[in-house]
Amino acid sequence: MHPTLSLSTANPYIMTDHFQDLTGKDVRQAIREQNITTPTAGMAHGYAQANVVITPRSLAFDFLLFCQRNPKPCPLLDVTEPGIPEPTKAAPGANLCFDVPRYRVYRKGELVEEPTQIDHLWNEDLVGFLLGCSFTFESAMLRANLPVRHLEEGCNVPMYQTNIPCTSAGSLQGPMVVSMRPLKPVQAIQAVQVTSRYPSVHGAPIHWGDPEAIGISDLMKPDFGDAVPVHPGEIPVFWACGVTPQAMVMQTKPDFVITHSPGCMFVTDITDESLAVG
Repeated sequence: MHPTLSLSTANPYIMTDHFQDLTGKDVRQAIREQNITTPTAGMAHGYAQANVVITPRSLAFDFLLFCQRNPKPCPLLDVTEPGIPEPTKAAPGANLCFDVPRYRVYRKGELVEEPTQIDHLWNEDLVGFLLGCSFTFESAMLRANLPVRHLEEGCNVPMYQTNIPCTSAGSLQGPMVVSMRPLKPVQAIQAVQVTSRYPSVHGAPIHWGDPEAIGISDLMKPDFGDAVPVHPGEIPVFWACGVTPQAMVMQTKPDFVITHSPGCMFVTDITDESLAVG
C-alpha cells in the first residue's frame, strides 16, 4: 500500500503500481468515490495533472490576467464556463465539485475548510481554472532515470513561498511559490533539458542552489507539503509552482476562493506528451 493513501483494503485502487497504470478518468472516479483523498503524485502516469482555482465571476478576469502575466507559476490548461463545473477541454464529463481529492476554501484570505467535495459551495457564479502541475513532468524525469525524492519517500512534494514577486493584475498580487526536488549538479542540468520540454506544466527550473537567494531560510520547513532529505552531493532544484495562487489569495484576501489542497491535484485526460514541445 502506498504510505500516503488511506484506502480500504477492499478497494481495487490500493497498490501504487495500479495507481500508476490508471488513466486520468480512472483516478477521477476513485477520487469521486472518495477512495483517494490524499496527494496524487505518481498516479496516472502519462496524464497531465492540474492545480485548481475557483473564483466568483467578478474576480475571474483579474485572475485570468494574473495567469497570463505569470505563466511560469500559473500556466493555464482550461477555464470553465461560469456556473458549469465541467472542464470540457481538459476532461470532458469531469466535475470540479467532486474530482479533486481535497479542496481548500478561503474566505477573505483565511483558510476555513478543507472538504473532499464542494457541491455544497458551488453556485452559478463560479468559474474554474486548471493550471499545469509539475507532477506531470515527473514521469519524464523518471524515464530519464532522474530521482524524484518525494516519490521515493512516499510523501508530498515540498513547496516554499519565495521573495520573488509575481506581476500584479488588478487587485491580485503575491509572491511566487516553488516546488523543490534535490538532485546532483549533473542531474540538475539533465532535469533542465527534460522539463523545459513541458512549458505548460511549469517547464524548466527557476533556480537551483542557495535557497536563501530566493527567500527560503530552511528547506526542512516547507510552507506547503512535506520536507524531504537532501543527500550529500545534491543541490535543491526549484520549479515554479501552481500553489502560487494560494499565496496570492492569502496576501490579497478576496472574499471567496476555492483551490485544491496542495499536492491533491485534478488529473486530466490530457496526455503528458501532447504538452511536450521540441
